[in-house]
Amino acid sequence: MAANPGVLVVNLGTPQAPTAAAVRTYLAEFLSDTRVVEIPALLWRPLLFGLILPLRSRRVAHNYATIWMDEGSPLAVYTQRIADGLRQQLRCPVETAYRYGTPSLEQGLDRLSALGCDEIIVLPLYPQFSATTSATVFDRIAQIYRQRRAMPALQWIADYATDPGYISALAQSVQQHWAEHGRNERLLMSFHGLPQRNVSLGDPYQAQCEATARALADALELSPDEWALSYQSRFGKQVWLQPYTEPTLAEWAEGGLRSVDIICPGFPADCLETLEEIRIQAAETFCEAGGETLTYIPALNDNPQHIQALAALLSPRLGQA
Repeated sequence: MAANPGVLVVNLGTPQAPTAAAVRTYLAEFLSDTRVVEIPALLWRPLLFGLILPLRSRRVAHNYATIWMDEGSPLAVYTQRIADGLRQQLRCPVETAYRYGTPSLEQGLDRLSALGCDEIIVLPLYPQFSATTSATVFDRIAQIYRQRRAMPALQWIADYATDPGYISALAQSVQQHWAEHGRNERLLMSFHGLPQRNVSLGDPYQAQCEATARALADALELSPDEWALSYQSRFGKQVWLQPYTEPTLAEWAEGGLRSVDIICPGFPADCLETLEEIRIQAAETFCEAGGETLTYIPALNDNPQHIQALAALLSPRLGQA
């Protein structure tokens, strides 16, 4: 056991501002990652820089502007609050970093080293493992240390899809929401999508999403007709994991369902995909199809039960009881 361990809390990343220029910079880095878009660079980069970024950046910036907080991007605000909560709980150095944007992984690792950490536990805030998320964090950290003569001991939390503390925190958040706001007719668990091809090639993401959903349904004692799983955020024309979230909601509304609760268990911190795509866009889709109420249950964010669950994951690796 190293004498001075520290924790690096990693999330995907976010633009520095809700502007087209900032969004373009962020998306250029994100969508240039070959783990994220598995298209040969000679084909993909002209399309990305010549068509996608010029067309998407302004629209996505507008979407960010609708959810931007006084302190900044919701994902950055909540990720920092999670790190702050863990620092208080664990009483050891805890820093944040993003796979895309700033602070970068290199900056986060350097901050821990400057604090004297000779062992670093990396916690990607991706409960369900995917090569497009968790693995690309590993790739980048390995790339950073390939350029260096010295490195700390490293530990890695690859996933926590069915961790009891995580499932319990999710269940408590749903139960608390129902107690405060009432319960709608059905619960939809929406996860970020992934091309079907990725899963066919061996990515465990879908199986872990399904395991999380089943565990949460069991914890809430839901019958099969009281909940469902879906996948959101489809990009491009490929077949992605199904069922898709918005078509599912439209089908339910057209079938006579009037009220739905929706939670996104794969997003530990609220972000564009939850606050704008689900809370706003998906609600509009549901109501336009004849539904009346789509209620978004917030991400765990800096909920005390969430902090406790993550601390329990980290404590054994820090040599804490």
